[in-house]
Amino acid sequence: MIFSSTILGIDPGTATTGYGVITQTVLGVELVDYGLIETGKDATPEARLAKIFDHMNLLFKKFSPEVMAIEKIFFATNAKTAIRVGQAQGVMLLAASHSRVPVVEYAPMTIKKIVTGSGKSDKKAMMAKVTEIMGAKVNSSKLGKTHFDNAADALAIALCHAFSQNK
Repeated sequence: MIFSSTILGIDPGTATTGYGVITQTVLGVELVDYGLIETGKDATPEARLAKIFDHMNLLFKKFSPEVMAIEKIFFATNAKTAIRVGQAQGVMLLAASHSRVPVVEYAPMTIKKIVTGSGKSDKKAMMAKVTEIMGAKVNSSKLGKTHFDNAADALAIALCHAFSQNK
């Protein structure tokens, strides 16, 4: 029997949260699913947070991950945006706690360094590397080009965790 671990990667946001689910085995990593949790900009803050919480609970039930890897919030120039993303991340952590799923956090530069080899990689480089690692099943046509980067970032976060465990 080959040991496997399911990792849920999360790129937190209020309007758009990316998620990526991978399975890690001794043979490598395999794509399970990826997508977006989107909330309407006209919805109240509490309605947006409730939708994120509900969707996170569905992800935990559907995929039963052993761990959730999430991007650490970094200081943003727009304090209002940083606060809203922090609130969304709090809801995500609460959902993980309710599902008894441990959480690990990674800084954006760490994710870039581990996945691409450079802590200064841009969005295009990250999407290209995630697609290279995960294969043809990962493409923007599933989600439309608008927010594919959020899902690709979530997969990168999951990959970062998987690769960190191999060291």
